[in-house]
Amino acid sequence: MDNQAFEMHGESIPSSSKTTEWPKKEIFQERKSYCSLMKIFLVCLLACVITTTIGVLALSFIYAENIGFLKQTDVKNSDTTPPKADEKGVDIKFRFLNQLGKSKVHRFPGGDIQWARFRNDVNEYQSVEEMEFGKSINNFRSKMTFGTLRIKSEGLRVPHWHFNANEHGYLLKGTAWIGVIDADDSVVTTYNVTAGQVIFFPRNTLHWIKNVGKEECMFLLFFTTHEELKTLDVDDAFFSTPEDIAARALKPQGGVNFIRTFKKQTEDQAINLPPNLKELVQNASYVQSPDSLVWRYFYDLKGSAEYPFPGGIFQWARYRINGTGLNKTEKIFSESLNKHENTLTLATLRIFSNGLGQPHFHFNANEMGYVISGCGKVGVIASDVTANFNIDIGDVIFFPVGSQHYIKSVCDEDLFLILAYSTGNQLETLRMNDYFHATADHILAQLFFKEQNEFKKILQPSK
Repeated sequence: MDNQAFEMHGESIPSSSKTTEWPKKEIFQERKSYCSLMKIFLVCLLACVITTTIGVLALSFIYAENIGFLKQTDVKNSDTTPPKADEKGVDIKFRFLNQLGKSKVHRFPGGDIQWARFRNDVNEYQSVEEMEFGKSINNFRSKMTFGTLRIKSEGLRVPHWHFNANEHGYLLKGTAWIGVIDADDSVVTTYNVTAGQVIFFPRNTLHWIKNVGKEECMFLLFFTTHEELKTLDVDDAFFSTPEDIAARALKPQGGVNFIRTFKKQTEDQAINLPPNLKELVQNASYVQSPDSLVWRYFYDLKGSAEYPFPGGIFQWARYRINGTGLNKTEKIFSESLNKHENTLTLATLRIFSNGLGQPHFHFNANEMGYVISGCGKVGVIASDVTANFNIDIGDVIFFPVGSQHYIKSVCDEDLFLILAYSTGNQLETLRMNDYFHATADHILAQLFFKEQNEFKKILQPSK
């Protein structure tokens, strides 16, 4: 279209200056639009940052309040320092504590067994905490393993023996008939036990336990080994013996044919209770051997003398030099303990509500205990570690030889425990109040940066 045509349509011809002005306006508008978008983006970004910051601060405040509450609650409930863990993240208290109620229950036709022990195969531990305890009693060479044995009414812990441990037991409830066959001309000793009494089976003596009451029996058992316990049941020994050898040894009527009539069970019968027991047994007698035999393996702990202290009461099944403080039958047991190698001293400890078994340590024994009733707090100071923790019914505790420890009752009811010490000699103990009084005042003053006369405020220990 020419100039004339433009003019005919009422439009002027664009000059060269106007032609260059149009692109500038478009660029300006584009920049203006871009700046607006940037402002909107920055405003949105700033809003997000502010919102996120406020959220984080709020969550941090809530978290801090919760942590503070938890710490306050922990102090109120346990009054202990935060738990320490070893390099594997396991609380160090499990070197001294086994929560037996969480361990595997080995069930049999006639009852069940639970263990607080060392295992050669780490895969047999139920938890890392259980493994920590097992490794601890092994590393400290404690000479102790603990287990609970429950036997149903008429059930039988089958005749057996232990290759590498003496066995000490405390009958918590029920009534049982015990048999022990010793090496001396195969002399058999049988006797009846009731709740609160102690039984003793020397290493490699064949023994059995039969529940002869209406209620379940529960035994608390200590074994004198920190290695894995090695046991052989009579039925396993029998079925592992060639038939002709068993026939020649037992000389039954019918010879080998009679031996072949014995039935091997498909599962372990460690605690036996056949469903047809009444058909199998027509006449059972539970005789009691003479006292001179019985008291070598039996001790009436519940009926023994009580030894009170300011916080509670001890009763002992132990060896005493020259039989000091023991009656005639207790002396037989005491001498039997001292005669056999690696035996234990047993005791029951009752700590009154809010009472204290004060800090002390043992020169010649590791200590292991089981909580029968009540609840408490325990502290242990070993050579390389300190632990404070709570204990409850069913817990097993362990104190290495020389480690200072205390036990305090923290419930309304008394705290009651069965304790075992790894010595068949007289137990040697030193208490905190004794060694403070036995240490010269000027030595304590220099040690604790206190004036010498201040130590006269510590009361003389009561004997």
